[in-house]
Amino acid sequence: MCLVAPFSFFPAPSHDFPPPQPKASLHQIIQHKNNSNMVVVAEATSKLEAAFATLQNASDCHSLLKKYLTQEVFDQLKEKQTKMGATLMDVIQSGVANLDSGVGVYAPDAESYTVFAPLFDPIIEDYHKGFKPTDKQPPKDFGDLSAFVDVDPDQKYVISTRVRCGRSLEGYPFNPCLKKEQYEEMESRVKDQLETMTGELKGTYYPLTGMTKETQQKLIDDHFLFKEGDRFLQAGHACEFWPTGRGIYHNDDKTFLVWVNEEDHLRIISMQKGGNLKEVFGRLVDGVNIIEEKVKFSRDDRLGFLTFCPTNLGTTIRASVHIKLPKLGADRKKLEEVAAQYNLQVRGTAGEHSDSPDGVYDISNKRRLGLSEYEAVKEMQDGILELIKAEASSK
Repeated sequence: MCLVAPFSFFPAPSHDFPPPQPKASLHQIIQHKNNSNMVVVAEATSKLEAAFATLQNASDCHSLLKKYLTQEVFDQLKEKQTKMGATLMDVIQSGVANLDSGVGVYAPDAESYTVFAPLFDPIIEDYHKGFKPTDKQPPKDFGDLSAFVDVDPDQKYVISTRVRCGRSLEGYPFNPCLKKEQYEEMESRVKDQLETMTGELKGTYYPLTGMTKETQQKLIDDHFLFKEGDRFLQAGHACEFWPTGRGIYHNDDKTFLVWVNEEDHLRIISMQKGGNLKEVFGRLVDGVNIIEEKVKFSRDDRLGFLTFCPTNLGTTIRASVHIKLPKLGADRKKLEEVAAQYNLQVRGTAGEHSDSPDGVYDISNKRRLGLSEYEAVKEMQDGILELIKAEASSK
């Protein structure tokens, strides 16, 4: 958790009513507080040193955290702290607890990307394939929506299409440093704006706190309900005060969703059956713009929109389809090679590393950082069109 020094100078009341003690001088109070702070700092330093040792001794750990948290970087960052109180321990705690992590770091607040840049920058460059510290995310640009199409008008291959993005609210830390009152405040601000939506986006907000079993089951049946975080998020303190401040909004047609205070402050999702990417992306853009009218998002000139996990930086866009590719998918390795030519990522429909025994795959854009929102979604569209051509011509 973010470093806060406890202070309790005066003893608890006693029922024996001892004689009154002389009042502590201001100097004594300050000295006691300083001593308390020193104890807290010493404990935090000890935990951090132990965490670093755990990483160094884990021969089977291959995370980007271990790769780039060298002794030199550790010594450079171990005493650093952001204005909101985030420390290096907050950044690395999930990757230390889960040595099988692929990345292993989370940002406790927006400033962490700057304060802990000697660790974040090489991880970002490695994960986002060459996005250097001197590179810069382009300005937000959803582009000309008329460039998007229904990628499968004959409905032979694409089962469903989904586009989502993440957003963080400016002025608030990310999960590990958030207080209960801040979760509630953010939820209230977002809920008020969501309830102004009209037309296709008009819907209902469902807070997780106090949710009835009937509502819960309804959201589970619709596959809308998100659960408390996995072990990686839990170890990163992303689930504090659960379910306070969390909730789900969806429109009446169940094609537009907003998750409030799950992994990121907001996850905004547009989806529908079939392959009409133009409709899906257009709906997402409309929703994002309406929310942004009253809720300012955290954005960095170099890294774009800021998120809890550095893998989602930049556009934060993930555009995907569930698509039937039984012929191409007969050789999963070959499918992934073809998809990689178009910067696409292949997953099973149950998530990363899952199989697809029925020949249905979740395929999405791989690049999020270093290109515009328009380019990220257009890259996915162009790649899917090529995969459909390849599937249709396969024997």
